Amino acid sequence: MRRVDRAALVLGLGVGGFVDGIVIHQLLGWHHMLSGWYPLDDVHLMMVGDGLFHLFCLLLVLAGIAMLNRRPPLRTAVLAGGMLTGWGVFNLVEGVVDHHLLGLHHVRHGADELIYDIAFLVVGVVLVVAGVLMSRSVRSADGSAGTGVVPR
Repeated sequence: MRRVDRAALVLGLGVGGFVDGIVIHQLLGWHHMLSGWYPLDDVHLMMVGDGLFHLFCLLLVLAGIAMLNRRPPLRTAVLAGGMLTGWGVFNLVEGVVDHHLLGLHHVRHGADELIYDIAFLVVGVVLVVAGVLMSRSVRSADGSAGTGVVPR
């Protein structure tokens, strides 16, 4: 069985972090990177925490692009599947570590925060399963599992 492409996985980790940071931190304003540890009224600290998080996501995206650049092009399903898997892994790691173990923040603070945190983890599992299935769906002309690399 073919594994998920590492470069696509790393790219997906960064993109997943950007989606989380842009949508949940900035557009919805449900939490900031450090809102579980520090008061939300310290706007500068919240911006610095989110900025460092986005810088880390940017480094992951750049690393994924560099890894992709060192190899032949991937089939769309392999690239997209790897990215979905990476996004799901991001959700699972961030959800378990930041939300549950460290308490850095919750998806949405308040009475229903556990429901939001669990939903975030469920979305992560769905993304991983969908990504792995998509990555493995590539077949060569003879019906065997393909490499996922576009022939030249």
